[in-house]
Amino acid sequence: MTIYAADWILPVVGEPVRHGWICLENGRIGEVGSGRRDDAEDLGQVAILPALVNAHTHLELSYLRGEVPPADGFLEWVRGIMAARRAQPDPQAPEILGAARAALCEARAAGTGLIGDISNTLVTVPLLREASMPARVFYELLGFKVEDAAARVQAARTAVMASGGDADVRVALAPHAPYSVSTELFSAIREDLDAHPADVSSVHLGESPEEVELVERGSGGWRELLVALGVWNEKWRVPGTSPVRYLADSGFLDSRVLAVHGVQCSREDLLLLRSLGTTVVSCPRSNRHVGVGDPPLALFYEAGVEVAFGTDSLASVADLNVFSEIAAARRLAPSVPARTLIQSATLTGARALGFGDELGSIEPGKRGALIAIDLPEDVADVEEYVVSGIEPATIRWIGDSAVAPVAPSHSGTIAPSHVAPRA
Repeated sequence: MTIYAADWILPVVGEPVRHGWICLENGRIGEVGSGRRDDAEDLGQVAILPALVNAHTHLELSYLRGEVPPADGFLEWVRGIMAARRAQPDPQAPEILGAARAALCEARAAGTGLIGDISNTLVTVPLLREASMPARVFYELLGFKVEDAAARVQAARTAVMASGGDADVRVALAPHAPYSVSTELFSAIREDLDAHPADVSSVHLGESPEEVELVERGSGGWRELLVALGVWNEKWRVPGTSPVRYLADSGFLDSRVLAVHGVQCSREDLLLLRSLGTTVVSCPRSNRHVGVGDPPLALFYEAGVEVAFGTDSLASVADLNVFSEIAAARRLAPSVPARTLIQSATLTGARALGFGDELGSIEPGKRGALIAIDLPEDVADVEEYVVSGIEPATIRWIGDSAVAPVAPSHSGTIAPSHVAPRA
C-alpha cells in the first residue's frame, strides 16, 4: 500500500480536493481524503487526475503524419488520404507498425490511459496489448455496395474472434459512415451488436456538409465520388432526412454506439441523440484540419448530450495529446465549465467505451491509473488551468502499477518502463 499526497486531487466526480491524498493498493484506489498525512509520499505542487481517455483515433494511420495537408473541404482531404493509403497497401509494413507504436508512446506520455481505436485491419490489437494500453478497438467495415451484408459481417466477426483481444483490449464491429455503408450493412452490423451485449460500436456521423447532402437529397460530392470509384449502389434509397435521423430511424443508434464528430448536427439531431443515450465524440482539431469546420460544442452541452473527446488520427492532427483537444474545446465553448470538459475527457469517454466501472475517475475500487501534472505557483483555478493546454513534459504517471510512456525496444517490441513519482 502506498499513499500519495498532492496540492490538488481532481476526482472528476466531485469538487477538487485541496491538499489531498490517495491510497493505492494492488493497483487499485482505496481511500481518498484531504489533510496532511505523515505516512504519505508528498508529490508537491501537482494535481492528480485520472488518466485521460482518447475516445476516437486511428492508430494505424499514424504513419501518415504530415502527409495529408489541411484542406478547404472534406472531399479534398479524403482524396488525399485515399491516395496516401494506396501508396502502402501492406498493413504489416514496418513503417505502419513502427508509427503506431510511437503513437502509443506519445499518447501515454500525454496522460492517456484508455483509447477508442478505429482499425480497418486489426493490426493494432497486438500493439495495444504489448503496450498495456486498455482500449476498445472498432473493426471498421465499409461497403456502400455489398452483395451479401450478412456474410460480410460474419467474416468480420470471425476476424474479431481471431484478433487476440482480451479483457483490456476489447474488439467489436463498427460501420464507417452513412456515405460508405449500405443500409443492409448497417442492419447486419446492428444485428451483430445485439448478439454481443458486451460490445460497443462507433460511427462517423454528421461530419461534413457533403454527407448531409447525400443523405438528405442523394446528390453532391459524395455521390460523385462513389460513382467515380464504381461503388455507387443503385438500390440505395435516399433517406430524405438528416444523417442522425436516418440512423436513428433504422434502429442503429442507441447508448452502445458512439457518434463521432457531429459537426453538422442540429439541435433536433442532438436532442434525438440525447434521447437515445448516444455519446458524441468530438475531435475539434481534426475537424478544422479536414475542412469541415468547428463542431457546435456549446450546443452539444446545451442539448444535454453526452460528450467525449478524441484526437482522430495523426493524418489530421499534430499529436495525440487529449489535453490539447480539451484546450481547443475550451476556445470553442468558453461558457462550458472546466470540470465538465475534464469529465468529457475522462469519465464520459470511459463509460462510452465500456470501461466506466474501471477508469475515468478517482473513486475507491477503480484502477489506479493516475497522472500528476505540475502546477505553477500562482494557479488560481486548478480546473481552468487543466483545460488551458498541458504539455507532456509536465505530466507524470504515479502509482506502483502505473505504466509510464512506452518506447520501442531494440527488438521492435514495446518495452514498458516505470516512472517513480517525484518526492
